[in-house]
Formats: sequence, C-alpha cells, structure tokens
Amino acid sequence: MFNNFNFLRVLDYEGGGEAGCKLPNDIGKLIHLRFLRLRGLDFMSSKLPSSLGNLRCLQTLDLRIKSDHSNSIHVPNVLWRMQQLRHLYLPEECNRKTKLKLGTLRNLQTLVNFNTKNCYVKDLIKMTNLRELEIRGSFNIEDFNTEELDKNPPIIQSKYLHSLCIINDEGRIDPRHLAHLLLSCENISKLWLDVEIRRLPEYHYLSSNLAYIKLRRCKFEEDPMPTLAELPYLSMLELHEGAFIGKEMFCSGQAFAKLESLSLKGLNFLEEWKVSEGAMPCLRRLEIEFCGRLKKNPDLLRFIATFQERKI
Repeated sequence: MFNNFNFLRVLDYEGGGEAGCKLPNDIGKLIHLRFLRLRGLDFMSSKLPSSLGNLRCLQTLDLRIKSDHSNSIHVPNVLWRMQQLRHLYLPEECNRKTKLKLGTLRNLQTLVNFNTKNCYVKDLIKMTNLRELEIRGSFNIEDFNTEELDKNPPIIQSKYLHSLCIINDEGRIDPRHLAHLLLSCENISKLWLDVEIRRLPEYHYLSSNLAYIKLRRCKFEEDPMPTLAELPYLSMLELHEGAFIGKEMFCSGQAFAKLESLSLKGLNFLEEWKVSEGAMPCLRRLEIEFCGRLKKNPDLLRFIATFQERKI
C-alpha cells in the first residue's frame, strides 16, 4: 500500500469513513515519516504491526484508536526505537499483553494515556523534557516504601512539566502514591484529578505554581477548601461530579487571593457553603449547577463585589 510513498512526512488519518480499517505491515517502509495520527479509527485487528518500530524519525505518534473485535489494543514493544518522538498518544485501553519500554524517549514532551499496567513508572524519570503527562487507568509504584515516604526515589525529573492529568475509571489510586507523584511535579501549573482518592494530599505536596485545578469523582470526605486556599497563584478552580461528598465547605477571610473563576457542579451532598468577608477578592466568575441540597447564601453575593459573570 505504501510502496510509492517512501518520502512521505505526514500521515493524518483521523476518524470518519467505514469501520474495519487495517494498518498494513508495510507502514514500516515510511521511514521518513515525522507525523502519524490514527485517532478515532475502528480497526479490524486489535494488534498493531511491529513494523511501526522502523519509523525512527517520528516526532508525533497518535494511537488513540479502537478495535472492532476488542475493547483494547495491543501495541508492540517497539516504541522505544523512536527516539525522536516529541508527542506520544497511546490508546485509552491497551491489551493486557502490552508492556512498553519508554525510557529511551528522552525528547518526549507530551505523553497521554500512560498507565502502570502497560508501562513502567521508572521510565518517567528519564523523560527530562516532558511538558504534559496524562495518566489514564492504573497507577501503582512498585517496591514503594510506605513506612518512610521520603526514602522513595523521585518519579519525575523534568523541570519543564507544567500539566498533569490523572483519569481512572477502574477504582482508587493509593493516595500515598499520588502524593509522591505530586511531590515530583514541583513546577506544574495545571492539575486535573478525575479519580477516587478520598483525601486531598496535604499542601506541601502540591506545586505552589498551580493556577488551574479541576477535581472530579475524588470523593473527598473532608473539606478541600482550606488546603486549596493556600495556593498563592490559583486562578481557576473546578469541583465537579463527586469531587466532594461532605455536607459543608468553608472559605475563610483572605482565602483564594488570586482566584478568578470557581465552578461547583454535581456536588450532590453539599448543603452549606460558608464564605467569610474578604475571601476570594478577585473572583469574577461563579458557576453553581446541580448542587440540589445547597442552601442559598446571600452573604456570598454581598461579600464578593468583583463578579462579572455568575450562573447559579
């Protein structure tokens, strides 16, 4: 199929068309390829060809595909050969047989759909140029010292990492593993947690550079506001479906000094939100939706005079 395209640099095949695509083995002949995107395609086979490993000039590889016959995709352990890769998007669900070595990808800047079921945590520390990391699914650290947390080696060593996203539909993540990961991400400005952890890590585990935080399905039993309020540069905060399952939240005076946008959605157990005078002095946008038990708080609108947009 690709015999006449030996000098092709970009192959972008995204969604659409009929189901039942098949990636031919001679994809490996496109040795000059820099960009390969197969996003949203339905493949006849759940196994990708090992000839992908010949594409050593690739800088962007997007494998967010699915199979007609399986919920998971088997990716051959050949990605380590692509040492020029800058951006790697793995399938949302990899086959249980998939185990990828990624430690040679030292130029990687974007890594999406990483998990410890199909990849190795120890490889992350070698990605010293990583900017964005999305973990989807399981995240467990092997040989983790639960007695002396500071004895565990760092997970991330990239000083450029600015965005961390964790999505897990399968269950909980050990909060100690999460805290240790966050401790390694000292420069991130964006954090998205869509996973059950029950308790927000203490303030000293969180990057002081955080400007945007989105929390969903975390099932916090304790009010997370006192911890989040300490973040000096936090400007946007979203607490959505099941982020907090307690009844009361409290924002003390002078809390959230830089916060400009706050969104509360789907907090079904929240009944009372107390806001002291002086809290959130820069708030411009407030959105409260699907919080059926939440009592109206007239003081909130009285205390906050900076509103430009509100949806309650």
